[in-house]
Amino acid sequence: MNIKALVAVCIAVLVPLTCYLILKQASDKAVIMPAHYLPDRTIDTVIGGKMSTDTVWHTVNNIKLVNQLGDTVHLHDIQGKAIVMDFFFTSCGSICPTLTRNMVKLQRSFSEGGDPMHKIDTSVVHFVSFTVDPETDSVARLKAYADKYGVNPDNWWMLTGSKDSIYNFAFEQLKVDKFSIEPIDPNFVHTSRYVLLDKYYQVRGYYNGLDSNSISQLSKDIGLLMLAKDKDDALPFDPLEMIVFLVLAVVISVIVITLIFRKKKNNT
Repeated sequence: MNIKALVAVCIAVLVPLTCYLILKQASDKAVIMPAHYLPDRTIDTVIGGKMSTDTVWHTVNNIKLVNQLGDTVHLHDIQGKAIVMDFFFTSCGSICPTLTRNMVKLQRSFSEGGDPMHKIDTSVVHFVSFTVDPETDSVARLKAYADKYGVNPDNWWMLTGSKDSIYNFAFEQLKVDKFSIEPIDPNFVHTSRYVLLDKYYQVRGYYNGLDSNSISQLSKDIGLLMLAKDKDDALPFDPLEMIVFLVLAVVISVIVITLIFRKKKNNT
């Protein structure tokens, strides 16, 4: 076998091996992120002479309501956090108490050490509960209800205000009627769904607030969203690892070629 053939063999072996190691490292670290929901439209772009189609996901509009402390708040005041939402009313005798108790457990799971006596980590997630009976659920009623269930107001708003605003938000922005397991009366939003938004106010999941497995998945998805890099900084693998593997491949190639030349020189 001549020198050119040997070099070609080395390259043919090392290049695929290097690519395999890079891809393996990337796949080993890959996680399944929560899916996007509610596409607004698609856009076509040309990259490197090839047509690429991207989906533009719906960004939930801002909404202004009043919380259980009597403060006027805006949804977009919550920044850089995952947001978990549900719909309830204080006089509900069916699913609402269970939804609230389960969300209290979820809130406490994000406290330091998971202990309700510890301070809640408000930097990770914010909870928002909309009353679907705002004519009855005054600020005072919401405060009493929140206190009854041990709601920490540091990162959980129970909101009241305009019924039209709340219902339009539920149906037009969150599309809860499309992802609820129960049929929803357009005149009364009553659903067991928790809705997860990411820090860009985009819907990333609908969960059964009455099911422990679904709530566990919600908790995991909150963590995944907060660990995710910003969109512009997302990378499929660690560039340092890629450099290490490429350098290793080059060194091995140089060593092999050097040995071949030495052997050829000695033979001559």
